[in-house]
Amino acid sequence: MAVHPSVIKRHRQSLKHRARNVEVKSKLRTLIKKARQAIDAKNNQGASAQLRAVDKALGKAVRKGIIKRNTASRWLSRLARSNASIGATA
Repeated sequence: MAVHPSVIKRHRQSLKHRARNVEVKSKLRTLIKKARQAIDAKNNQGASAQLRAVDKALGKAVRKGIIKRNTASRWLSRLARSNASIGATA
């Protein structure tokens, strides 16, 4: 790595951004897993509450530029479809 002040600052920033991105993605994965568990347990109220939490977290991640909009939309769509299918069969 070059020893220029701007390079040192960029590296420091990239480490901070990476730490934030890892944390947010981990939280997203946890929320999605909890929503899937609620859907699998056929818990309609719990699943819809989890779905709202996932939607909010995905929106935040998109606004911060951590994940792309279409990716967030795809993940939410799949969860919502699963939730709707348990509502139809229950």
